[in-house]
Amino acid sequence: MTTAETSETIDDAQSARRAKIVALVVAVSFFMQILDGTIVTTSLPQMAASFGVLPVSMSIGITVYMLTMAAFIPLAGWLGDRYGARRVFMASIAVFTIASLFCGLSENLTQFIVARAIQGAGSALMTPVGRIIVLKNARKSELVQAIALITWPALTAPVIGPLVGSFITTYASWHWNFLINLPIGAFGMALVWRFVPKGREEEVGRLDLPGFFLSALGLTLLLAALELSVKWHGGLLPVLTMLAMGAVLSFMATRHFLTVPNPLLDLSAFTIQTYAIATLSAGTASRVAINATPFLLPLLFQLGFGLSSIEAGAYLLVYFLGNLGMKAVTTPLLARLGFRTVLCFNGLIAALSIAACGFVAPDTPRAIIYVLLFVAGLSRSMEFTALNTLAFADINPAQRSSASTLSSMLQQVSMLLGVAIAAAVLNVSVALRGHENPDLLDFRWAFLVIGAIGVVSSMRFLRLPPEAGAEVSGHRIAR
Repeated sequence: MTTAETSETIDDAQSARRAKIVALVVAVSFFMQILDGTIVTTSLPQMAASFGVLPVSMSIGITVYMLTMAAFIPLAGWLGDRYGARRVFMASIAVFTIASLFCGLSENLTQFIVARAIQGAGSALMTPVGRIIVLKNARKSELVQAIALITWPALTAPVIGPLVGSFITTYASWHWNFLINLPIGAFGMALVWRFVPKGREEEVGRLDLPGFFLSALGLTLLLAALELSVKWHGGLLPVLTMLAMGAVLSFMATRHFLTVPNPLLDLSAFTIQTYAIATLSAGTASRVAINATPFLLPLLFQLGFGLSSIEAGAYLLVYFLGNLGMKAVTTPLLARLGFRTVLCFNGLIAALSIAACGFVAPDTPRAIIYVLLFVAGLSRSMEFTALNTLAFADINPAQRSSASTLSSMLQQVSMLLGVAIAAAVLNVSVALRGHENPDLLDFRWAFLVIGAIGVVSSMRFLRLPPEAGAEVSGHRIAR
Protein backbone atom coordinates (compact mmCIF):
# COMPACT_ATOMS: atom_id res chain seq x y z
CA MET A 1 0.00 0.00 0.00
CA THR A 2 1.37 3.44 -0.95
CA THR A 3 1.77 6.34 1.44
CA ALA A 4 -1.08 8.19 -0.29
CA GLU A 5 -3.40 5.19 0.06
CA THR A 6 -2.46 4.80 3.74
CA SER A 7 -3.13 8.48 4.36
CA GLU A 8 -6.49 8.23 2.60
CA THR A 9 -7.45 5.20 4.68
CA ILE A 10 -6.57 7.05 7.89
CA ASP A 11 -8.60 10.07 6.76
CA ASP A 12 -11.60 7.81 6.01
CA ALA A 13 -11.36 6.20 9.44
CA GLN A 14 -11.10 9.57 11.18
CA SER A 15 -14.04 10.92 9.19
CA ALA A 16 -16.18 7.89 10.05
CA ARG A 17 -15.27 8.18 13.73
CA ARG A 18 -16.06 11.90 13.80
CA ALA A 19 -19.41 11.35 12.07
CA LYS A 20 -20.32 8.62 14.57
CA ILE A 21 -19.39 10.75 17.58
CA VAL A 22 -21.36 13.75 16.29
CA ALA A 23 -24.40 11.55 15.61
CA LEU A 24 -24.21 10.07 19.13
CA VAL A 25 -23.97 13.54 20.66
CA VAL A 26 -27.04 14.70 18.73
CA ALA A 27 -28.86 11.48 19.68
CA VAL A 28 -28.43 12.22 23.40
CA SER A 29 -30.30 15.50 23.00
CA PHE A 30 -32.97 13.90 20.81
CA PHE A 31 -33.50 11.23 23.46
CA MET A 32 -34.08 13.86 26.16
CA GLN A 33 -36.51 15.72 23.94
CA ILE A 34 -38.59 12.71 22.85
CA LEU A 35 -38.52 11.06 26.29
CA ASP A 36 -39.94 14.24 27.81
CA GLY A 37 -42.83 14.21 25.32
CA THR A 38 -43.86 10.69 26.33
CA ILE A 39 -42.97 10.64 30.02
CA VAL A 40 -45.17 13.59 31.02
CA THR A 41 -48.49 11.89 30.21
CA THR A 42 -48.04 9.41 33.07
CA SER A 43 -47.95 12.12 35.73
CA LEU A 44 -50.90 14.30 34.65
CA PRO A 45 -53.31 13.05 37.40
CA GLN A 46 -50.73 13.73 40.12
CA MET A 47 -49.95 17.14 38.64
CA ALA A 48 -53.66 17.99 38.54
CA ALA A 49 -53.99 17.13 42.22
CA SER A 50 -50.92 19.25 43.02
CA PHE A 51 -52.28 22.25 41.09
CA GLY A 52 -55.83 21.80 42.43
CA VAL A 53 -57.44 21.37 38.97
CA LEU A 54 -59.29 18.59 37.19
CA PRO A 55 -57.08 16.00 35.40
CA VAL A 56 -58.66 16.85 32.04
CA SER A 57 -57.36 20.42 32.42
CA MET A 58 -53.77 19.17 32.36
CA SER A 59 -54.00 18.17 28.69
CA ILE A 60 -53.47 21.83 27.81
CA GLY A 61 -49.83 21.41 28.85
CA ILE A 62 -49.33 18.81 26.13
CA THR A 63 -51.30 20.84 23.57
CA VAL A 64 -49.41 24.08 24.24
CA TYR A 65 -46.07 22.28 23.93
CA MET A 66 -47.07 20.72 20.62
CA LEU A 67 -48.48 23.94 19.15
CA THR A 68 -45.50 26.08 20.21
CA MET A 69 -43.20 23.50 18.70
CA ALA A 70 -45.19 23.60 15.44
CA ALA A 71 -45.04 27.39 15.32
CA PHE A 72 -41.24 27.59 15.62
CA ILE A 73 -40.14 24.62 13.47
CA PRO A 74 -40.23 26.63 10.20
CA LEU A 75 -37.57 28.99 11.64
CA ALA A 76 -35.05 26.24 12.39
CA GLY A 77 -33.22 26.06 9.07
CA TRP A 78 -32.89 29.83 8.67
CA LEU A 79 -31.63 30.28 12.24
CA GLY A 80 -29.12 27.45 11.83
CA ASP A 81 -27.72 29.03 8.68
CA ARG A 82 -27.76 32.58 10.02
CA TYR A 83 -26.17 31.97 13.43
CA GLY A 84 -24.45 28.61 12.93
CA ALA A 85 -26.01 25.19 13.48
CA ARG A 86 -23.80 24.34 16.48
CA ARG A 87 -24.64 27.57 18.28
CA VAL A 88 -28.39 27.27 17.62
CA PHE A 89 -28.39 23.61 18.65
CA MET A 90 -26.72 24.42 21.98
CA ALA A 91 -29.16 27.28 22.52
CA SER A 92 -32.12 25.01 21.84
CA ILE A 93 -30.85 22.46 24.39
CA ALA A 94 -30.32 25.25 26.94
CA VAL A 95 -33.83 26.66 26.42
CA PHE A 96 -35.37 23.19 26.66
CA THR A 97 -33.40 22.33 29.82
CA ILE A 98 -34.13 25.61 31.63
CA ALA A 99 -37.81 25.33 30.70
CA SER A 100 -37.79 21.78 32.11
CA LEU A 101 -36.54 23.23 35.40
CA PHE A 102 -39.43 25.70 35.49
CA CYS A 103 -41.88 22.91 34.60
CA GLY A 104 -40.64 20.92 37.58
CA LEU A 105 -40.86 23.95 39.89
CA SER A 106 -44.33 25.06 38.71
CA GLU A 107 -46.79 25.70 41.52
CA ASN A 108 -49.93 26.20 39.44
CA LEU A 109 -51.33 25.45 36.00
CA THR A 110 -50.55 28.91 34.57
CA GLN A 111 -46.86 28.64 35.43
CA PHE A 112 -46.76 25.15 33.96
CA ILE A 113 -48.37 26.27 30.67
CA VAL A 114 -45.85 29.12 30.25
CA ALA A 115 -42.93 26.77 30.98
CA ARG A 116 -44.25 24.17 28.52
CA ALA A 117 -44.60 26.83 25.80
CA ILE A 118 -40.94 27.82 26.24
CA GLN A 119 -39.96 24.15 26.29
CA GLY A 120 -41.81 23.63 22.99
CA ALA A 121 -39.91 26.52 21.38
CA GLY A 122 -36.58 24.91 22.32
CA SER A 123 -37.75 21.53 21.11
CA ALA A 124 -38.82 22.98 17.75
CA LEU A 125 -35.24 23.90 16.84
CA MET A 126 -33.54 20.83 18.28
CA THR A 127 -34.55 18.15 15.77
CA PRO A 128 -34.06 19.93 12.42
CA VAL A 129 -30.87 21.73 13.48
CA GLY A 130 -29.45 18.57 15.04
CA ARG A 131 -30.08 16.69 11.83
CA ILE A 132 -28.37 19.47 9.85
CA ILE A 133 -25.28 19.04 12.05
CA VAL A 134 -25.22 15.30 11.35
CA LEU A 135 -25.63 15.83 7.60
CA LYS A 136 -22.77 18.34 7.55
CA ASN A 137 -20.39 16.02 9.39
CA ALA A 138 -21.10 12.72 7.61
CA ARG A 139 -20.02 11.68 4.14
CA LYS A 140 -22.62 9.92 2.04
CA SER A 141 -21.02 6.55 2.73
CA GLU A 142 -21.37 7.25 6.48
CA LEU A 143 -24.94 8.50 6.32
CA VAL A 144 -26.74 5.21 7.01
CA GLN A 145 -24.95 4.64 10.30
CA ALA A 146 -25.23 8.30 11.33
CA ILE A 147 -28.97 8.45 10.63
CA ALA A 148 -29.46 5.11 12.42
CA LEU A 149 -27.83 6.57 15.53
CA ILE A 150 -30.04 9.65 15.65
CA THR A 151 -33.14 7.57 14.86
CA TRP A 152 -32.96 5.30 17.90
CA PRO A 153 -34.34 7.94 20.31
CA ALA A 154 -37.51 8.22 18.21
CA LEU A 155 -37.88 4.43 18.33
CA THR A 156 -37.05 3.78 21.97
CA ALA A 157 -38.21 6.84 23.93
CA PRO A 158 -41.95 6.45 23.11
CA VAL A 159 -41.80 2.84 24.29
CA ILE A 160 -39.85 3.27 27.54
CA GLY A 161 -41.12 6.78 28.36
CA PRO A 162 -44.42 5.67 29.94
CA LEU A 163 -42.59 3.00 31.98
CA VAL A 164 -40.00 5.49 33.27
CA GLY A 165 -42.69 8.06 33.96
CA SER A 166 -44.85 5.58 35.89
CA PHE A 167 -41.86 4.52 37.99
CA ILE A 168 -40.79 8.10 38.81
CA THR A 169 -44.34 9.23 39.58
CA THR A 170 -44.97 6.20 41.81
CA TYR A 171 -41.71 6.15 43.76
CA ALA A 172 -40.62 9.82 43.68
CA SER A 173 -42.87 12.66 42.48
CA TRP A 174 -44.08 14.14 39.21
CA HIS A 175 -41.52 16.97 39.50
CA TRP A 176 -38.69 14.57 38.70
CA ASN A 177 -40.21 13.75 35.31
CA PHE A 178 -38.99 17.23 34.32
CA LEU A 179 -36.02 17.66 36.63
CA ILE A 180 -34.46 14.52 35.12
CA ASN A 181 -33.81 16.64 32.02
CA LEU A 182 -31.36 18.89 33.89
CA PRO A 183 -28.40 16.48 34.05
CA ILE A 184 -29.21 15.10 30.59
CA GLY A 185 -29.37 18.61 29.11
CA ALA A 186 -26.17 19.73 30.82
CA PHE A 187 -24.42 16.58 29.64
CA GLY A 188 -25.74 17.10 26.10
CA MET A 189 -24.48 20.70 25.95
CA ALA A 190 -21.06 19.65 27.24
CA LEU A 191 -20.87 16.97 24.54
CA VAL A 192 -21.88 19.44 21.81
CA TRP A 193 -19.27 21.93 23.03
CA ARG A 194 -16.58 19.25 23.08
CA PHE A 195 -17.27 17.17 19.98
CA VAL A 196 -19.36 19.10 17.44
CA PRO A 197 -17.12 21.14 15.13
CA LYS A 198 -17.78 24.83 14.71
CA GLY A 199 -19.44 25.56 11.41
CA ARG A 200 -19.31 28.82 9.57
CA GLU A 201 -22.41 30.92 9.26
CA GLU A 202 -24.08 30.76 5.87
CA GLU A 203 -24.88 33.66 3.60
CA VAL A 204 -28.61 34.07 4.10
CA GLY A 205 -31.00 36.85 3.30
CA ARG A 206 -33.40 38.65 5.61
CA LEU A 207 -35.98 36.60 7.45
CA ASP A 208 -38.99 35.87 5.26
CA LEU A 209 -41.63 37.02 7.74
CA PRO A 210 -44.71 36.41 5.53
CA GLY A 211 -43.47 32.89 4.80
CA PHE A 212 -42.82 32.27 8.49
CA PHE A 213 -46.27 33.39 9.63
CA LEU A 214 -48.09 31.50 6.87
CA SER A 215 -46.21 28.24 7.41
CA ALA A 216 -46.28 28.50 11.22
CA LEU A 217 -50.01 29.19 11.35
CA GLY A 218 -50.79 26.54 8.75
CA LEU A 219 -48.82 23.83 10.56
CA THR A 220 -50.15 24.87 13.98
CA LEU A 221 -53.78 24.69 12.84
CA LEU A 222 -53.29 21.33 11.13
CA LEU A 223 -51.70 19.81 14.24
CA ALA A 224 -54.28 21.42 16.54
CA ALA A 225 -57.07 19.87 14.47
CA LEU A 226 -55.45 16.44 14.63
CA GLU A 227 -54.88 16.78 18.38
CA LEU A 228 -58.51 17.82 18.90
CA SER A 229 -59.75 14.90 16.82
CA VAL A 230 -57.87 12.47 19.08
CA LYS A 231 -59.48 13.91 22.19
CA TRP A 232 -62.88 13.69 20.51
CA HIS A 233 -64.19 16.79 22.32
CA GLY A 234 -66.25 19.61 20.89
CA GLY A 235 -67.70 17.74 17.93
CA LEU A 236 -66.56 17.51 14.33
CA LEU A 237 -67.10 21.14 13.25
CA PRO A 238 -64.09 22.69 15.07
CA VAL A 239 -61.84 19.92 13.74
CA LEU A 240 -62.98 20.41 10.14
CA THR A 241 -62.77 24.20 10.46
CA MET A 242 -59.20 24.13 11.72
CA LEU A 243 -58.22 21.52 9.13
CA ALA A 244 -59.62 23.71 6.35
CA MET A 245 -57.91 26.85 7.65
CA GLY A 246 -54.65 24.98 8.12
CA ALA A 247 -54.83 23.56 4.60
CA VAL A 248 -55.56 26.99 3.08
CA LEU A 249 -52.71 28.66 4.96
CA SER A 250 -50.33 25.82 4.06
CA PHE A 251 -51.30 26.21 0.39
CA MET A 252 -50.69 29.97 0.61
CA ALA A 253 -47.32 29.33 2.25
CA THR A 254 -46.35 26.88 -0.50
CA ARG A 255 -47.35 29.34 -3.19
CA HIS A 256 -45.39 32.09 -1.42
CA PHE A 257 -42.24 29.96 -1.15
CA LEU A 258 -42.42 29.15 -4.87
CA THR A 259 -42.76 32.76 -6.00
CA VAL A 260 -40.57 34.94 -3.74
CA PRO A 261 -36.84 35.33 -4.48
CA ASN A 262 -35.54 34.49 -0.99
CA PRO A 263 -38.04 32.14 0.69
CA LEU A 264 -37.80 30.93 4.29
CA LEU A 265 -38.06 27.35 3.01
CA ASP A 266 -36.61 26.13 -0.29
CA LEU A 267 -39.08 23.61 -1.73
CA SER A 268 -36.72 22.39 -4.47
CA ALA A 269 -35.96 19.30 -2.39
CA PHE A 270 -39.39 17.95 -3.37
CA THR A 271 -38.24 17.76 -7.00
CA ILE A 272 -35.78 15.04 -5.92
CA GLN A 273 -37.57 11.69 -6.12
CA THR A 274 -35.88 10.03 -3.16
CA TYR A 275 -36.64 12.95 -0.86
CA ALA A 276 -40.22 13.38 -2.06
CA ILE A 277 -41.18 9.72 -1.72
CA ALA A 278 -39.43 9.28 1.65
CA THR A 279 -40.95 12.37 3.27
CA LEU A 280 -44.12 13.42 1.45
CA SER A 281 -45.97 10.51 -0.15
CA ALA A 282 -45.16 6.91 0.74
CA GLY A 283 -42.94 8.02 3.60
CA THR A 284 -45.76 9.92 5.33
CA ALA A 285 -48.10 6.93 5.00
CA SER A 286 -45.42 4.60 6.40
CA ARG A 287 -44.84 6.90 9.36
CA VAL A 288 -48.58 7.00 10.04
CA ALA A 289 -48.51 3.23 10.58
CA ILE A 290 -45.23 3.38 12.51
CA ASN A 291 -46.45 6.12 14.86
CA ALA A 292 -49.92 4.68 15.46
CA THR A 293 -48.58 1.39 16.84
CA PRO A 294 -47.01 2.68 20.12
CA PHE A 295 -50.32 4.48 20.75
CA LEU A 296 -52.47 1.39 20.20
CA LEU A 297 -50.40 -1.27 21.94
CA PRO A 298 -50.59 0.08 25.53
CA LEU A 299 -54.34 0.60 25.11
CA LEU A 300 -54.77 -2.93 23.77
CA PHE A 301 -52.97 -4.49 26.73
CA GLN A 302 -54.65 -2.32 29.36
CA LEU A 303 -58.20 -1.96 27.99
CA GLY A 304 -58.41 -5.07 25.83
CA PHE A 305 -56.46 -7.48 28.04
CA GLY A 306 -57.27 -5.79 31.37
CA LEU A 307 -53.60 -5.59 32.40
CA SER A 308 -52.03 -3.01 34.69
CA SER A 309 -49.58 -0.46 33.25
CA ILE A 310 -46.67 -2.45 34.72
CA GLU A 311 -47.91 -5.74 33.20
CA ALA A 312 -48.45 -4.04 29.86
CA GLY A 313 -44.91 -2.71 30.14
CA ALA A 314 -43.54 -6.27 30.00
CA TYR A 315 -45.01 -6.66 26.52
CA LEU A 316 -43.82 -3.22 25.44
CA LEU A 317 -40.31 -4.08 26.58
CA VAL A 318 -40.20 -6.87 23.98
CA TYR A 319 -41.33 -4.38 21.34
CA PHE A 320 -38.57 -2.02 22.52
CA LEU A 321 -35.95 -4.81 22.28
CA GLY A 322 -37.07 -5.47 18.72
CA ASN A 323 -36.45 -1.81 17.88
CA LEU A 324 -32.89 -2.14 19.17
CA GLY A 325 -32.24 -5.57 17.67
CA MET A 326 -32.25 -4.36 14.07
CA LYS A 327 -29.55 -1.69 14.52
CA ALA A 328 -26.60 -4.03 13.99
CA VAL A 329 -27.88 -5.32 10.63
CA THR A 330 -29.41 -2.17 9.14
CA THR A 331 -26.26 -1.04 7.29
CA PRO A 332 -25.33 -4.44 5.79
CA LEU A 333 -28.94 -5.14 4.76
CA LEU A 334 -29.23 -1.82 2.94
CA ALA A 335 -25.87 -2.44 1.25
CA ARG A 336 -26.94 -5.90 0.10
CA LEU A 337 -30.56 -5.25 -0.88
CA GLY A 338 -30.83 -1.49 -1.52
CA PHE A 339 -33.43 0.99 -0.36
CA ARG A 340 -36.23 -0.03 -2.73
CA THR A 341 -36.20 -3.69 -1.72
CA VAL A 342 -35.83 -2.96 2.00
CA LEU A 343 -38.55 -0.31 2.11
CA CYS A 344 -40.95 -2.46 0.10
CA PHE A 345 -40.52 -5.88 1.71
CA ASN A 346 -39.61 -4.72 5.21
CA GLY A 347 -42.53 -2.28 5.03
CA LEU A 348 -44.80 -5.19 4.13
CA ILE A 349 -43.53 -7.20 7.11
CA ALA A 350 -44.05 -4.20 9.39
CA ALA A 351 -47.59 -3.66 8.10
CA LEU A 352 -48.60 -7.31 8.42
CA SER A 353 -47.17 -7.53 11.94
CA ILE A 354 -49.21 -4.45 12.88
CA ALA A 355 -52.39 -6.00 11.45
CA ALA A 356 -51.63 -9.27 13.25
CA CYS A 357 -51.60 -7.45 16.60
CA GLY A 358 -55.34 -7.04 16.19
CA PHE A 359 -55.87 -10.79 16.43
CA VAL A 360 -54.10 -11.44 19.73
CA ALA A 361 -56.21 -12.03 22.85
CA PRO A 362 -55.64 -12.69 26.55
CA ASP A 363 -55.64 -16.45 25.86
CA THR A 364 -53.02 -16.18 23.08
CA PRO A 365 -49.80 -17.89 24.26
CA ARG A 366 -47.34 -15.33 25.53
CA ALA A 367 -44.55 -16.73 23.36
CA ILE A 368 -46.58 -15.95 20.22
CA ILE A 369 -47.28 -12.39 21.37
CA TYR A 370 -43.61 -11.87 22.23
CA VAL A 371 -42.47 -13.09 18.80
CA LEU A 372 -45.04 -10.88 17.06
CA LEU A 373 -44.01 -7.80 19.04
CA PHE A 374 -40.32 -8.49 18.49
CA VAL A 375 -40.84 -8.77 14.71
CA ALA A 376 -42.95 -5.60 14.74
CA GLY A 377 -40.17 -3.80 16.59
CA LEU A 378 -37.46 -5.08 14.24
CA SER A 379 -39.31 -4.07 11.09
CA ARG A 380 -40.32 -0.68 12.56
CA SER A 381 -36.71 0.12 13.33
CA MET A 382 -35.52 -0.81 9.85
CA GLU A 383 -38.28 1.16 8.13
CA PHE A 384 -37.66 4.27 10.19
CA THR A 385 -33.91 4.25 9.57
CA ALA A 386 -34.26 3.50 5.85
CA LEU A 387 -36.81 6.30 5.38
CA ASN A 388 -34.78 8.89 7.27
CA THR A 389 -31.60 7.99 5.38
CA LEU A 390 -33.12 7.82 1.90
CA ALA A 391 -34.69 11.24 2.40
CA PHE A 392 -31.23 12.88 2.45
CA ALA A 393 -29.42 10.56 0.06
CA ASP A 394 -29.53 12.99 -2.87
CA ILE A 395 -29.91 16.33 -1.07
CA ASN A 396 -27.16 18.80 -1.97
CA PRO A 397 -25.54 21.09 0.65
CA ALA A 398 -27.58 24.14 -0.38
CA GLN A 399 -30.83 22.25 0.27
CA ARG A 400 -29.92 20.69 3.64
CA SER A 401 -31.38 23.29 5.97
CA SER A 402 -34.75 23.59 4.27
CA ALA A 403 -34.95 19.84 3.64
CA SER A 404 -34.33 19.09 7.31
CA THR A 405 -36.91 21.65 8.44
CA LEU A 406 -39.54 20.39 5.98
CA SER A 407 -38.86 16.81 7.04
CA SER A 408 -39.42 17.72 10.70
CA MET A 409 -42.68 19.48 9.84
CA LEU A 410 -43.99 16.50 7.90
CA GLN A 411 -42.92 14.07 10.62
CA GLN A 412 -44.92 16.06 13.17
CA VAL A 413 -47.97 15.84 10.93
CA SER A 414 -47.55 12.10 10.33
CA MET A 415 -47.05 11.43 14.04
CA LEU A 416 -50.32 13.07 15.04
CA LEU A 417 -52.10 11.80 11.93
CA GLY A 418 -51.26 8.20 12.84
CA VAL A 419 -52.64 8.64 16.37
CA ALA A 420 -55.69 10.52 15.03
CA ILE A 421 -56.57 7.79 12.52
CA ALA A 422 -56.13 5.03 15.11
CA ALA A 423 -58.23 6.93 17.66
CA ALA A 424 -60.90 7.70 15.05
CA VAL A 425 -61.26 4.04 14.07
CA LEU A 426 -61.52 3.05 17.74
CA ASN A 427 -64.11 5.75 18.45
CA VAL A 428 -66.20 4.95 15.37
CA SER A 429 -66.14 1.23 16.12
CA VAL A 430 -67.14 1.83 19.76
CA ALA A 431 -69.95 4.19 18.71
CA LEU A 432 -71.34 1.83 16.06
CA ARG A 433 -71.38 -1.08 18.50
CA GLY A 434 -72.94 1.00 21.27
CA HIS A 435 -70.18 0.44 23.82
CA GLU A 436 -68.67 2.82 26.33
CA ASN A 437 -65.08 1.59 26.07
CA PRO A 438 -63.20 -0.22 23.28
CA ASP A 439 -62.86 -3.99 23.47
CA LEU A 440 -60.80 -6.50 21.48
CA LEU A 441 -62.97 -6.24 18.36
CA ASP A 442 -62.61 -2.46 18.26
CA PHE A 443 -58.83 -2.79 18.54
CA ARG A 444 -58.87 -5.38 15.77
CA TRP A 445 -60.43 -2.88 13.38
CA ALA A 446 -57.91 -0.19 14.38
CA PHE A 447 -54.89 -2.46 13.82
CA LEU A 448 -56.32 -3.69 10.49
CA VAL A 449 -56.83 -0.16 9.18
CA ILE A 450 -53.35 0.95 10.25
CA GLY A 451 -51.86 -2.24 8.80
CA ALA A 452 -53.66 -1.62 5.50
CA ILE A 453 -52.14 1.87 5.31
CA GLY A 454 -48.73 0.28 5.84
CA VAL A 455 -49.30 -2.29 3.09
CA VAL A 456 -50.32 0.36 0.56
CA SER A 457 -47.38 2.61 1.43
CA SER A 458 -44.87 -0.26 1.15
CA MET A 459 -46.05 -1.04 -2.39
CA ARG A 460 -45.57 2.59 -3.41
CA PHE A 461 -41.83 2.25 -2.86
CA LEU A 462 -41.73 0.08 -5.99
CA ARG A 463 -41.75 3.39 -7.87
CA LEU A 464 -38.15 3.92 -6.81
CA PRO A 465 -35.45 2.83 -9.27
CA PRO A 466 -33.32 -0.14 -8.12
CA GLU A 467 -30.28 2.13 -7.71
CA ALA A 468 -32.08 4.71 -5.52
CA GLY A 469 -29.75 5.95 -2.79
CA ALA A 470 -26.98 3.53 -3.87
CA GLU A 471 -24.26 6.10 -3.18
CA VAL A 472 -25.38 6.15 0.45
CA SER A 473 -26.23 2.49 0.98
CA GLY A 474 -23.31 1.07 -1.05
CA HIS A 475 -25.73 -1.21 -2.89
CA ARG A 476 -24.42 -2.40 -6.24
CA ILE A 477 -26.78 -3.35 -9.05
CA ALA A 478 -25.82 -6.49 -10.97
CA ARG A 479 -25.61 -5.77 -14.69
